[in-house]
Amino acid sequence: MIKEILKILENDARTTAKQISTMTGTPSDEVAKIIKQAEKDRTILKYKTIINWEKVGDEQVWALIEVKVAPQRDVGFDSIAERIYRFPQARSVYLLSGTYDLLVLVAGKTMHEVADFVSQKLAPIEGVQGTVTHFMLKRYKEDGEILEGREEIRRQPVIL
Repeated sequence: MIKEILKILENDARTTAKQISTMTGTPSDEVAKIIKQAEKDRTILKYKTIINWEKVGDEQVWALIEVKVAPQRDVGFDSIAERIYRFPQARSVYLLSGTYDLLVLVAGKTMHEVADFVSQKLAPIEGVQGTVTHFMLKRYKEDGEILEGREEIRRQPVIL
């Protein structure tokens, strides 16, 4: 039941306890209690709204930065990852398998701002051996939501 409630909220954070109660058959007060506990124990970390900023003329520059790291004794990659995720420009930080160790999603107002972050804040961190920056040219879909889609083409029925 808890997983079902969490999946509903993950899909639409604006779903009320009463609506979830109707969907799951769980009493509304119990749903509210489960949600409150999930927020308290940080199972629910944040409620999120996805905004297409281009629609309001406030575009952001997004970049994916691959980071090669020398792991540190006794803490591995965690210490360097923590230093990186403390920067407000770092929107997401992931440990990867493969050629690079960390993937950092960065947002800024301009390409220059993102480049400054990489050259002045990220690259100088002790243990960072190299970075590769990929600027996002266009976002099509984010967190399961299509940002700019074509209208669905519906076929006309053929009448014989």
